[in-house]
Amino acid sequence: MGMDLGDQLKVTLFGESHGKCVGALVEGIPPGTEIDLQALSDDLSQRRPGRKGMSSRLEPDECEILSGVHEGKATGWPLLMLVRNSDARSSDYRFLPDHPRPGHADMVEEIRSKGSNDPRGGGSQSARLTLGLVSAGSQVRTILEKSGWSCNAHLSRVGTISARPLIEFDTSEPLEEGSEMSRLNCRDPEAATRMADVIKQVRREKDSIGSVVELLIQGLPIGVGEPWFDGIEPSLARGLMAIPGARAIEFSNGIEASQIRGSENNDMWIPGPDSPLLEGSEDGEADGALGGRSTGAPIRVLIHFKPPSSIPREQFTLHLPSNETQPLKVGGRHDPVIGPRAAPVVEAVAMLVISDLGLMGGFL
Repeated sequence: MGMDLGDQLKVTLFGESHGKCVGALVEGIPPGTEIDLQALSDDLSQRRPGRKGMSSRLEPDECEILSGVHEGKATGWPLLMLVRNSDARSSDYRFLPDHPRPGHADMVEEIRSKGSNDPRGGGSQSARLTLGLVSAGSQVRTILEKSGWSCNAHLSRVGTISARPLIEFDTSEPLEEGSEMSRLNCRDPEAATRMADVIKQVRREKDSIGSVVELLIQGLPIGVGEPWFDGIEPSLARGLMAIPGARAIEFSNGIEASQIRGSENNDMWIPGPDSPLLEGSEDGEADGALGGRSTGAPIRVLIHFKPPSSIPREQFTLHLPSNETQPLKVGGRHDPVIGPRAAPVVEAVAMLVISDLGLMGGFL
């Protein structure tokens, strides 16, 4: 069913938005790896619903680890990580499957399953399943940190409001609790304030808005990655594009690379203290991957998210029983923007992919 990610470090998602639970089965975490329950709680809190101005669904998101752990360490056997749903409100979706929502997979799933899908809250297509990715990612962070590798993400853009590049900030510093930066998962205080104003205006207008999350991967030596389809960019793209709402991904110069000359795009190799370096590595301007393998420079990725499709504004869409286009107002509790709660998901996917490639190549 395509619910898994990774090769040596493999994550399989399960659950439904309004079912009994969501979670992940994690295979391949090396025995002896410290299981960090505080990191698990902290990471889940960054994507938890119920934040001011976001979805008002109130879920405690307390994760149980039901197997694969003994005396605080991974045993090398699969970890079963599970969170029970407690605040589902299925009555908000009683118009389904008769009146599929615009921008959602309702129609696709109804036809694919011949009417046997769970339409409540998107079922297994719901972004609630990203909780399993964040849970799994929290437990590979220690693997990366031991090698000096890191993956960090923050909200980079809302509409036309952009934050400064992530490389300009100290990502080891926690965001001030209760601040707009913390609420939006954005490290630029000035941009966070302006973004908050835009989001507030969008909510007042019963609409939603697009956003961008920036990912920065640092500390990788030269050569991490596999040939062709298991290269760093293809592997990251597969995982990141699976996050609900993702619509485009840019690596390094991204779209701009298609508009400039090779003399502008190429990064020159220069002598380094331990190994060759790419010019521009320190300021994040150099390309972090070539031929699918790391260059030693930071890898900068932008993930573009569409505006959330569920909006309280009236829309017209096909009503299946009558075979006519009819008005639909989508109720329920939904985010007006994806980026703030997607940032920890992006970070988790990156940690899982990089850890998997590191294990495959013998770097970890």
